[in-house]
Amino acid sequence: MKAETKLVAGTPPALDRATVHAYRENQPGPFYYQREAHPVGLEAEQRLSELEGGEALLFPSGMGAVTALCLALLEPGARVAVADGGYYGTVGLLRGELARWGLQVSVFDQTGEPPEAELVWLEPCSNPMLTFPDIAHVCERVHAAGGRVLVDNTVLSPLLLRPLEHGADLVLHSASKILAGHHDALLGVVACADQEAAARLRAFRNASGIVAAPDPVWLLLRGMKTLGLRAERQSASALELARRLAGHPAVATVRYPGLGDAVADRYVSAYGPLLSFDVADGEAAAAVERGLRLIENATSLGGVASTLEARARWEGERVPPGLLRLSAGLEDVEDLWADLQQALAAA
Repeated sequence: MKAETKLVAGTPPALDRATVHAYRENQPGPFYYQREAHPVGLEAEQRLSELEGGEALLFPSGMGAVTALCLALLEPGARVAVADGGYYGTVGLLRGELARWGLQVSVFDQTGEPPEAELVWLEPCSNPMLTFPDIAHVCERVHAAGGRVLVDNTVLSPLLLRPLEHGADLVLHSASKILAGHHDALLGVVACADQEAAARLRAFRNASGIVAAPDPVWLLLRGMKTLGLRAERQSASALELARRLAGHPAVATVRYPGLGDAVADRYVSAYGPLLSFDVADGEAAAAVERGLRLIENATSLGGVASTLEARARWEGERVPPGLLRLSAGLEDVEDLWADLQQALAAA
């Protein structure tokens, strides 16, 4: 089943920054201390839960959400299998700080069979290698072995793909990206298929203080009003740019699931804003960055402004030296293409 692309309507509630709320007749009401819950956060979680088809919880960043779900839902020594070519920050955290806590982390090709693990971590439209897993098949295999499946759906959002409908147990978002959409809110989201996991995460969030403040959550609600329009426009622009880049003489490789990925076609009808392509080497990639006039030479993805960067500066030998990651924004696609053409010519 493909998720419909639609507008998330509704006016955000008033921004209430209160950290404490008065008791009612000597009893705490639904809101009494911001670390437990606050009005703007509850509104956002309800809307996200409706989109995901499971209970959604907010965190102050995507990496905060990763930390919380690992510490709350896994035991020391648990095996975690992470998709190769996915977000480098996830692998770095799991193999770094959380490895000291006892996690056993492996990396696998998510287009093939999953290994045995307590948690298998998928990333459709993986960042930046853009592979796409057969989510339902992986979930079936992992569940048969007694494990759980988490899907990092940051790139697509629940408007283009709802992993819980395909058997996933958990869904993760860096809501700083396409969900909020304006590069001005730092947030994370975890959506849970079952109430037990959601209750455990909620209890851990409260006890640890890994909570999202009202201001960025209000900005998230503002961004979600245009999520459907943005996801559709940015996906269309990314597909058109990927097609044109594939025919450019200075481009060796283009990665985008919309260019004939049969597995992706079974799950989505639009492929998100993110693509990557390779130029000759690191020097050529740096020259493309310097040559940009419209596209921002910046990190992150999913915002209304297009961004491009050479990923080797962050990921080293994990990616080809000439790999450039492009996130299509809302600018006119002809203007974006003209900027890419002149930057590639300068390189």
